[in-house]
Amino acid sequence: MAPEEIIERQVTFHVLPGRETEFETFFQEQYRPAMAKTAGFIKADLLRDAENQNDLMMVLRFDSADSAAAWRASLEHEALKPQLKSLYSTSELKVYQVRA
Repeated sequence: MAPEEIIERQVTFHVLPGRETEFETFFQEQYRPAMAKTAGFIKADLLRDAENQNDLMMVLRFDSADSAAAWRASLEHEALKPQLKSLYSTSELKVYQVRA
């Protein structure tokens, strides 16, 4: 697999005040384990902004854009979306091709 095939999705969530711990628990106990079953999944990390505690970023790696799309279209992702959406107000997405 060539490095340029790896996709990193960085999604910053503006978590509702007071729901940060719940968001972290949801990610660790439900979201990441479900995603990890997807073919082409490499890893998923959750980062908290050091200056704004309400901003949490999911850093997701897949072996291809197709694998990332398969996760987003999966029944597991669809089932988790309502709970995820209940925890944040807005989000931003950036998608990168990993080069090195």
